[in-house]
Amino acid sequence: MENRWSKPVVIALEGPGKFTTISNATEASWALIEDWPLEDGVALDRALLVCAAVAEGKKSAEEARRAFLFAAAEAGIQVRD
Repeated sequence: MENRWSKPVVIALEGPGKFTTISNATEASWALIEDWPLEDGVALDRALLVCAAVAEGKKSAEEARRAFLFAAAEAGIQVRD
């Protein structure tokens, strides 16, 4: 199993008030590819690269978490803390 993030990210991917919990880089990658409201974005591209690097052992799980949060901010997705 992939390293879990220290704290899951709870985001409104399917619209306001409909929250999804993302706990690791694999889940983040799927969300970025399948459910993301943007198709292009600097933070989106970076998050995808960092998540792939986690799978290769080149980046930490926490780096993927941070990149995912930046991508969510770029896309205007609500994050519950």
